[in-house]
Amino acid sequence: MTTVRKILRDYNVLPRKRLGQSFLEDNNVMSKIVDAADLNDNDTVVEIGAGLGVMTELLALQARKVIAIDIDPRMINILQERFKDRPKVSVIERDVLSYDFSSSLDGDARGKIKIVGNIPYNISTQILFRLVEFRHQISSMVLLFQKEVVDRITASPGSKDYGIPSVIVSMYAHASREMNVPASCFYPQPTVTSSLIKIVMREKPPIEPVDDEFFVRIVKVAFSKRRKTILNNLRSADLPGYSEEKLNLLLKEIDIDGRRRGETLSIAEFVRLSNALLTARL
Repeated sequence: MTTVRKILRDYNVLPRKRLGQSFLEDNNVMSKIVDAADLNDNDTVVEIGAGLGVMTELLALQARKVIAIDIDPRMINILQERFKDRPKVSVIERDVLSYDFSSSLDGDARGKIKIVGNIPYNISTQILFRLVEFRHQISSMVLLFQKEVVDRITASPGSKDYGIPSVIVSMYAHASREMNVPASCFYPQPTVTSSLIKIVMREKPPIEPVDDEFFVRIVKVAFSKRRKTILNNLRSADLPGYSEEKLNLLLKEIDIDGRRRGETLSIAEFVRLSNALLTARL
């Protein structure tokens, strides 16, 4: 296998810190990532931050199609050169936060894609929420995040790490940490430990919100100031038509103590809260 450092030397390029470029160069970890993706020759894979194409090579051995996305024109040039004779690999220069993942389906409305990537840590949460927006087009994701982000995604109610990512991901998917990856596996080495997470999308949420967007909004409101109570955060959100008295009555009706903090609410309670707030407003 061609190494990361050799490719960098051959093309005379250096990693860019402002893009969060830290290339995974451990072949064993790459193989485990590809194994975790559980690919077959019918799968379409979107690789986020394809970089130098080392893992792209492995993905292309197993998948029907690989869509390699990167924002750096230098990486795009390298990818295009390396895969110019590999029709199953499509190279796209794009900011992943503006990429339409449904466009990867080749017009097959019933199909689903798999996501693999070494995520830029400076925008990892934004990317995560962007992917959740396309949950109906995605079957699973295998992603490298900073360990602390995976701690938050997989956290349970009542823990210090439980927050917006925990609730939203658990609502729409099942997430599991596959392994931790030390900084020594990357070039240049980051200052943090990474974790590999596998996120498998649910066919439907365990409890259906009346409105998904409103559910997400209420979750964000509940955690807007972690040390404040649910009642105080809802009141500060200035929800149209809801006085403090009305909020107190509504919380009592759905058996949620307004003095609790967002970090103590289960997914079911968040759904109950958002549904009650929306229904009362309609």
